[in-house]
Amino acid sequence: MKFVDSCEVKVVAGRGGNGCVAFRREKFVPFGGPSGGDGGKGGDVVFVTDEGLSTLLDLIYARTLKADDGEHGQGKDCYGRGGEDLIVRVPVGTEVYDKVTGERLFDLDTPQTHTVIVKGGRGGRGNIHFTTPQDRAPRRAEPGGEGEERELRLELKVLADAGLLGFPNVGKSTFIRACSRARPKVSDYPFTTLVPHLGVVSIGEDANFVIADIPGLIPGAAQGAGLGVRFLKHVERTRALLHLISVDPGEGRDPISDYDALLHELRQFDPELAERPTVVAMSKMDLPHVQEAFGPAKEHFRERNIDLLPVSAATGEGVREVLIALHRLVKDIKPE
Repeated sequence: MKFVDSCEVKVVAGRGGNGCVAFRREKFVPFGGPSGGDGGKGGDVVFVTDEGLSTLLDLIYARTLKADDGEHGQGKDCYGRGGEDLIVRVPVGTEVYDKVTGERLFDLDTPQTHTVIVKGGRGGRGNIHFTTPQDRAPRRAEPGGEGEERELRLELKVLADAGLLGFPNVGKSTFIRACSRARPKVSDYPFTTLVPHLGVVSIGEDANFVIADIPGLIPGAAQGAGLGVRFLKHVERTRALLHLISVDPGEGRDPISDYDALLHELRQFDPELAERPTVVAMSKMDLPHVQEAFGPAKEHFRERNIDLLPVSAATGEGVREVLIALHRLVKDIKPE
């Protein structure tokens, strides 16, 4: 399934039905009076959060979402039927913005919630409501009200307890495959992961949390380089971060410089993200050159009051220890 986390759509609520001007014409009722019914209310556009959805794919082709109009009132005191609400299912974690002003209108982060995005117009009153002692046969009724309409931008931000960060090819996808049932693509070239992947991690009874594999970031991501801000936004909802670093001789990168570079990108995108609780681990510890680099790197991070953990998703070494440390941050558990 194609992953779509942003789209624009116009939503239009239904118009209210017009009130009716009518009079009773019945045998043995010489002064029947007015009998024009009210128009029906226009339908609302309602967003419902659905845990079974993980993408906005169904909405990218919907240029306009319009609810039904209300029926007009009729004679013989018949009221018009209200227009049916348009129910639109969206993934949990969808944010709704006004396209014109950029204002965030709704944050749909709770499952199975019903949110009225635009309200339908009220139905117009029929002439039965305008009778007075001076005017017993009113010939006026109200028109139906226009339904609300808005131009919207929808943004999906995945809901996860922990976010998995790191440069391309540091082993993020391999790690999440090792600790959960998520199956992101694994290969030996950069940007293998092009969409976020969620995995449920369980390290014991009642000790589980959701981790998100965020696609590889590079310097300049906060300004749109690489996969850019398209996926940095998915980090915003996480309570803690797991930052994977490693040694890649082919790319000539240094794990400490990598960590500082991505911390800078987080700070550029949202300063609060750079202060979020973080576990730092060196991946691919089954490789000899990574083992050699681990000692100096651990000493460097110790000077910065960061405990660098070793992990190898390929062999399973250190995976549980990293998950326990991350679980403590996610659940705000103080270490013993």
